[in-house]
Amino acid sequence: MITAHLPSGYILARATGCPRSVYPFALLGSVLPDFDMLWFHLVDMRAFHHHKYWVHAPGFWIMIAVATLIALKLFVAKHTRFPVITAACMFYGAIFVHLILDSLAGSIMWLWPFSDQLYVLVDVPSHYENWVLSFLLHWTFLAEIMVWSIAVFLYLGRKRESKINVR
Repeated sequence: MITAHLPSGYILARATGCPRSVYPFALLGSVLPDFDMLWFHLVDMRAFHHHKYWVHAPGFWIMIAVATLIALKLFVAKHTRFPVITAACMFYGAIFVHLILDSLAGSIMWLWPFSDQLYVLVDVPSHYENWVLSFLLHWTFLAEIMVWSIAVFLYLGRKRESKINVR
């Protein structure tokens, strides 16, 4: 996926019916794994595939999510009215949606830490000199268009509902 991560976070938040105050956590989680692109370009100088970094390893996020949820439940949740457990679940859920979407035509280390093998459902051949063009012109890009379409549909539906409720 190239562009569909952010709208997938919105879809997740809407689909679960979480409070609007939690939406930013879903949106942040939906794009967080790709922050590794900064390191990939500025430090490693594209030495190897950015999906080999720990932020694209589901096993890493499972360990962090379990530790975070336990800590939040024990030390924070009972001291605040903000739905911290819901926010954390949205954040980590959106990260996993990101990794699932990347598995379509990207590749993910689903068995890490036991293996650093990258797994992908569809291999996009490099028909063009620019890799982005190869992805944009491959049939799997229709999945990105579908994610965007669903997000826009949900957003416009919410706008229409709010106008109806105002009257």
